[in-house]
Amino acid sequence: MSTRPTKDQLAAAHNATIPDVIAPGLDVLFCGINPGLYSGALGQHFARPGNRFWPALHAGGFTPRRYTPGEQYELLDLKLGITNVVARTTARADELSDDELREGGKVLVAKVLEYRPRWLAVVGIGAYRTAFGFPKAHVGPQDHRIGDTRVWVLPNPSGLNAHWTPAGLAAEFGQLRAASDHCRNR
Repeated sequence: MSTRPTKDQLAAAHNATIPDVIAPGLDVLFCGINPGLYSGALGQHFARPGNRFWPALHAGGFTPRRYTPGEQYELLDLKLGITNVVARTTARADELSDDELREGGKVLVAKVLEYRPRWLAVVGIGAYRTAFGFPKAHVGPQDHRIGDTRVWVLPNPSGLNAHWTPAGLAAEFGQLRAASDHCRNR
């Protein structure tokens, strides 16, 4: 498949799913809201050009260089993974109902209990608030844990979330990186 999906490929990707990048014992499992059509068409997380996940991951110190979506499985070597609150692809996250987000939160809890990452990092405060029922949650570490897994909420790295600058995203990702390093060294 070409690196840029066609209009037909994007249309065919609606309601598709893409596999998680996951393994037992990760340091951090990053969790998007749900994959977009671009990601669904390519089968890669955070694939749309302009999504700032990959640059923020690198700028925050998680990767030695800026990875591309096509290198997503290389994250496992760094003890990092990717999943989503809701598995199905949509054109926009606002196509998801609150019930769908809450159900996705239940599925995510089961996944976290099975794979037991040190940290679950949800990228999207609104999705976290709805999926887990914490309407006053804030960006940063949460009091909420899933088993032994600590939870951190990061800003949504979508290019549509202009409120967060690349430097601000890098700083938030960097704080999580420092916390995950601290936990690993204990």
